Amino acid sequence: MRHTVGRADLPAVAETRRLLRDRLRQWGVPALVDTTELLATELLTNALRHTHGGAVVTATLSTGPQQRLRVEVHDSTSRRPRPRDPRPDEATSGRGLMLVEALADEWGVRQDAAGKAVWFELDGGADGPEARAA
Repeated sequence: MRHTVGRADLPAVAETRRLLRDRLRQWGVPALVDTTELLATELLTNALRHTHGGAVVTATLSTGPQQRLRVEVHDSTSRRPRPRDPRPDEATSGRGLMLVEALADEWGVRQDAAGKAVWFELDGGADGPEARAA
């Protein structure tokens, strides 16, 4: 899946969640929907709020006995995101990367010629985050 979101188009975040939800169901991994939607929303919102351009969201599911979902959010700045420890008075922001760190099986940042991609991976098998949370 590949979806382009325009600069500062925060309403498009909901559309991106819907596209991810539909694609994960098509791929036969509906158990990954909730965590994927949450983490992709955090990364996409960060890209739209903290850069001067749009973003491209990609999602791929590896094949084989151990399926693995990878979601990347590409933006046009090379500035790397930094997890931070939000102050108690910051009730509504500053926790996105903390959620990614806590819920993703792996995550990271990859620099490329056009900027960077912030990505996360989730295992699609019984040991994935939804299974651990159950």
